[in-house]
Amino acid sequence: MTRLFYAFLIVLLIIGLDQTSKAWILYDLMNPPRVIPIFPFLDIILTWNKGVGFGLLKAHTFWGTFGLIFMALIISIGLGIWLSRTTDKLLLIALSLIIGGAIGNIIDRLRFGAVVDFIYVHVYILGYHFPAFNVADSSITVGVCLLLLESYMRKKSETGLSSHHS
Repeated sequence: MTRLFYAFLIVLLIIGLDQTSKAWILYDLMNPPRVIPIFPFLDIILTWNKGVGFGLLKAHTFWGTFGLIFMALIISIGLGIWLSRTTDKLLLIALSLIIGGAIGNIIDRLRFGAVVDFIYVHVYILGYHFPAFNVADSSITVGVCLLLLESYMRKKSETGLSSHHS
């Protein structure tokens, strides 16, 4: 039960940081909207993402937005079930970060019909610029990286165990 309490705290922390940062951007820092250079490679901007990660699957209609919300909810519920069954600490953290980020972006879609993005890193790959993102997106990305790391470590330990038994 304690591990689920920690997972719940991580999810709440991510949602709180995400929504607080977006409120600050929307109602204070970007009022009026402008570009704020932080470093030569980093700006604070205000942009609305009607798609999923990296602006893919743009939803320009009510039903498109509803579909993205529904998809994110189903994925979050599935990850929540997985989280409730794991005892692995790294997996628990990874899943909590992904769920917290997904819920943060779901809240935006419900409130505004799009996700508030504001961190813009000047990265260009093959003529394509890296899109602006937010705290929720960062949390999802870190969570997925930790998930991949956990999977790699688990497979490596299983391989190591099986090679000793051969």
